[in-house]
Amino acid sequence: MGKKFDISYVLDFIPKLLSYLHITLFIVAASIIVGIAIGLLVALPRLYNIPVLKRISQVYVSFFRGTPILIQLFLVYYGVPELFKLIGVDLSRTDVLVFVILTYSLHSGAFISEGIRAAVNAVDRGQVEAAYAIGMSGYQAFTRIVLPQALAISVPIFANLVIANLKDTSLAFSLGAMEMTGKSQTLGGVTQHFIETYIALSLIYFVISTALERTFLYVERRLLRHEKQVGAQEPRRRGFGVWKKQLLPSIKEGG
Repeated sequence: MGKKFDISYVLDFIPKLLSYLHITLFIVAASIIVGIAIGLLVALPRLYNIPVLKRISQVYVSFFRGTPILIQLFLVYYGVPELFKLIGVDLSRTDVLVFVILTYSLHSGAFISEGIRAAVNAVDRGQVEAAYAIGMSGYQAFTRIVLPQALAISVPIFANLVIANLKDTSLAFSLGAMEMTGKSQTLGGVTQHFIETYIALSLIYFVISTALERTFLYVERRLLRHEKQVGAQEPRRRGFGVWKKQLLPSIKEGG
């Protein structure tokens, strides 16, 4: 049992937790950057129907979307060093953050690949055919016609993934990574004011998540500025609502 609730501890804990915010944000940023690279590599075989690679991509996506990220953390942390031992490489002194970032990168890559695939498929094929008709090459049609629209379409999905990753970093402390959640555990154990610690932590996550959501909404509006707007509130309605309805079913199906 913790001590009696004291609101002053919430205010005291916030700056202490914020001192570890850079670690949390580093995990998110690094995993998203690596995840984008993985997602592109995984999406291409499925977009271009490359037989063997397409099947491997499907298995990879199904596994990382179908298993809890906490289990993935343990599998990577304990499994990867064992695999490297087979080729004589010792990873026992590797920083735990490497395994955390690797796990979140693989996890993010699966979702990003589905987002890329769904966004590209959502672009009207007639536009691509029209691009070919006026003499554009496949590369030009993709970079000038498909990619700009696919980026705009994928912003809400990408935003949801970044925010989800931010919240999922709270599981990294299970491997001993000292980010904000790990620090909150330490503060709670030392002071016995666990409720105050978790309130402070939740406030930080809430503020950052809200800021990220608004940032991505602004980016989406900028990417869609060339489209005809029906009303002043059209970008907001199209934002995190319509694109979800259009794309999430295809992402969930994974077909």
